[in-house]
Amino acid sequence: MSDESGTERYLRLTIELTVEVQDLAGLQDAALKEINHPDADLDDDERREQAEMVSADETGATALQWLIEPDHVLGLIEHVEQVEPREAVLGVEPSDGPSDEEDDHDHHGHDH
Repeated sequence: MSDESGTERYLRLTIELTVEVQDLAGLQDAALKEINHPDADLDDDERREQAEMVSADETGATALQWLIEPDHVLGLIEHVEQVEPREAVLGVEPSDGPSDEEDDHDHHGHDH
């Protein structure tokens, strides 16, 4: 995306979100559907490998990673249409739960 002067500007978003997995089997099933979907850009060996990783991960992190789309995260930005995602790096890892400091954040006035 370029402005009128032709200078590109990039912003890197850092989002930390802690979720509670309430239905591991349901989360894994949803991820397996994505992996086996015809539009997934995977060959048969890759599908099998990814399905095994999702099924073996008892935390649900591998499954959740399959279900988050960077465009969905960009959708969290309201009132802006002049932003185009260029690169997305997504990491999902196990957590011990919400950190104490999360209670101190005011979430910038949003009730999401």
